[in-house]
Amino acid sequence: MTPDIRRAEPGDAPALARVHVTSWTETYQGLMPGGFLEAMTNEARRERRQMLWHQTLNAAQESVLVAVQDGAVVGFASAGPTDFANYDAELFTLYLLRSAQGSGSGRALVRGLAHDLASRGHRSMMLWVLEANPTRAFYEHLGGLMIAEKTEAVPGGELREVAYGWADLETLR
Repeated sequence: MTPDIRRAEPGDAPALARVHVTSWTETYQGLMPGGFLEAMTNEARRERRQMLWHQTLNAAQESVLVAVQDGAVVGFASAGPTDFANYDAELFTLYLLRSAQGSGSGRALVRGLAHDLASRGHRSMMLWVLEANPTRAFYEHLGGLMIAEKTEAVPGGELREVAYGWADLETLR
């Protein structure tokens, strides 16, 4: 069953923090240096994420959508303006609990964001994803083209990332 997609509300902040941290644990195990992943998924991090999501949702500067199934948030995505060359919006986050993956939720969230961004005057979108993340094929399936790559130093190692872009949001709607 495909979850319902709706605009996130400030009261969703605890659920976004829970999904954010849980999906990091489920998705990035073995893809990131262990110490870095542990620091990103501990209880203090969950509390900070909840506070940050609450601030983000109250500021309403980004598009944030949630996927809801059986009354619970099972995923979310956020996007907003970027200064990346030739793109005017960036997909900042797309996180789904493992139990919601493969349900069409990710595709529905990205399409919903494309629609919302277009209504705000954006024409294009890009995102960064870990090079080793097997789910990056999802973005290729949605028509994203690889447009850049970078390496970032993190505690315990480094992360290689690639950027995907859609020059026209209409291709995602």
